[in-house]
Amino acid sequence: MRLDFHHKFFGYLKDEGWLDHWTAVHMAAGAFICKVALWCGASDLGAVLWVIGIGFAWEILELLVDKWEPYGSKRKWLNNTLSDLIVEIGLAIWMVI
Repeated sequence: MRLDFHHKFFGYLKDEGWLDHWTAVHMAAGAFICKVALWCGASDLGAVLWVIGIGFAWEILELLVDKWEPYGSKRKWLNNTLSDLIVEIGLAIWMVI
């Protein structure tokens, strides 16, 4: 039985652009935005919508400024963008459940 299967899985995620060093920053930002929205009196849905809105705005700004070239291919850029949005929105949803 091989015990190193996870190295290939995480290697695939990193090599294909799903995970990078900014993924954790997106998780932290999503949690922070959600918490601040809740502190300011937003409903659970409102807090998640703030995270969605700011997350999409950030990704659009990133596309306008950097284009897709830093990722090496449009496919890796798309994988990374989807990954960033999934982790920050998913964490916000988890926080309000």
